[in-house]
Amino acid sequence: MLIYILSRNENLYSTKRLYEEVLNKGWEARVIDYLKCTIEIMKNELVVNYEGEVLKVPDAIIPRIGASRTFFVAAIVRHFAMQDVFSTTGNLALTRSRDKLRSLQVLSKNGVDLPRTVFASNKSNAKDVIALSGGTPLVLKILEGTQGVGVVLVDSKKAAKSVLDAFYGMDV
Repeated sequence: MLIYILSRNENLYSTKRLYEEVLNKGWEARVIDYLKCTIEIMKNELVVNYEGEVLKVPDAIIPRIGASRTFFVAAIVRHFAMQDVFSTTGNLALTRSRDKLRSLQVLSKNGVDLPRTVFASNKSNAKDVIALSGGTPLVLKILEGTQGVGVVLVDSKKAAKSVLDAFYGMDV
């Protein structure tokens, strides 16, 4: 059995452990840096290239994906799926797991108690966003941030407006 572990860094603990366990099962393993992959689509043929090499179609892939590359890697995972390759995480699961807003919508629909959340475009009036949020203090965050990046606690309307203007200026 051939398994590709899609990971940017073969030296990460989790990637190393997965690699070791695949080998312990007596299977073949290879760590593939997904950012070095290209895909080709031709009539009746789907190909994944890795650093100029056409990859053999594996039996399975294990995606270990950084949040900033979700769209690209979901396309690669989908490409492997089209070749009937098993994946521990499908492309739809990858994209949905990174969609914070969708997660909140699903939780709300299913009766989970949540703090008031307001989602707005960069064309929204900062005063309206602050008012709809219930006023200050409040937490402002961008949808794409991970591990606390893009999260700000503001304690005044002036600070909230300033942070919103900064976020809007970044077009996030």
